[in-house]
Amino acid sequence: MTALICGSMAYDTIMVFPDHFKNHILPEQVHILNVCFMVPELRREYGGCAGNIAYNLKLLGVDPLIMATVGKDFDPYAQWLALYGLSREFILTLEDSYTAQAYITTDKSDNQITAFHPGAMSFSHHNHVPRERGIQLGIVAPDGKDGMIQHAKEFAGAGIPFIFDPGQGMPMFNGDDLLAFADLARWITLNDYESQLMQERTGLTLEQLAQRVDALIITRGAQGSIIYAQGQTHEIPVAKPQSLLDPTGCGDAYRAGLIYGLLKGLNWSETGRIASLMGAIKIETAGTQNHTFTMSAFRERYRENFGAGF
Repeated sequence: MTALICGSMAYDTIMVFPDHFKNHILPEQVHILNVCFMVPELRREYGGCAGNIAYNLKLLGVDPLIMATVGKDFDPYAQWLALYGLSREFILTLEDSYTAQAYITTDKSDNQITAFHPGAMSFSHHNHVPRERGIQLGIVAPDGKDGMIQHAKEFAGAGIPFIFDPGQGMPMFNGDDLLAFADLARWITLNDYESQLMQERTGLTLEQLAQRVDALIITRGAQGSIIYAQGQTHEIPVAKPQSLLDPTGCGDAYRAGLIYGLLKGLNWSETGRIASLMGAIKIETAGTQNHTFTMSAFRERYRENFGAGF
C-alpha cells in the first residue's frame, strides 16, 4: 500500500542579483519599466509540489506514486527520479508542452521577482486517480485548477482518503470551491497566510473548518504548527535546524512527514513532530531535493529534539 501524490512537477531556475532591486527601479517610472539585472549566480533545481513531497517520502522509506503532467523537456528530471527509485508510472508526458517552470530572481534583501509558466501542469486533468493500485491515501497538492477539482472527486469516489493542500493554488478557488474540497477531503493542510485566506473566502473559522474534516493542520513557520483533530488541539513545536539556508520546499517536506505518519498510523503529536523535523532538515540545504539522511539519523535527531522516539 502506498500514497498517490497529485501535484505539479517543475523546474526552478534560481538567480541571485548581488544588489538591491530598489537601487535600479525608479518608483516614478514603473509605468515604463525596462530593466535588466545581471545575475552571475544561477542554478536549476528540480521542484514542483508533487516531486518535492515524493522525494521527501522516499527519504522516509516510503515508495510513493507521483501523478503529474509534464512536458517534452522532462528527460533530465526523469533521470533524477530514476536515480532515487521514484516511479514515473502515472506521470503523463505531453509532447506539445513544456514542463512547468519558475524563474526566480532574488536580491540581497531576499526580495524576489518570479515568472511562472504552468506549461503541462495546466492539463493535469488528463490524468485520473487509479483505483486498482492499493493506494492507501492521497494528496491533492497545487496543480492545474481542473485537475485539482477532478482528482479530489476521484479520490472521494474511489473511497481513498486524501489531504487537500491548496498552497499556491489557493487564489484559483472561491469560497464555494474551497468548501467543496473540504467536504471531500479527510484532512486539510495550510500555512498561516493560507489559513487566513481560507477563513475569509469560506466565512468559517478554523474551528468550524476543523469540524468538517478529521484534521486541520496549520503551519506557522518559526512558531511551529497546530493540528486541530477531532475536538483536540495539538501544538507542535519546531525542530531545531543546524543552519538556515533555504526555506523553499519546507512546506512540501512537512507534508511528506504528515503522509508518513498517516501511513504508519501514528498519533497526531508524533506525526506533527516528524513533519516539523522534515521541514528543519530541508531548510539546511539549498534547493528542494538536495538534502539526504538515513532513517537511523532521522530517528536520533527526532529524539534529540523531542526527548522521545516514535
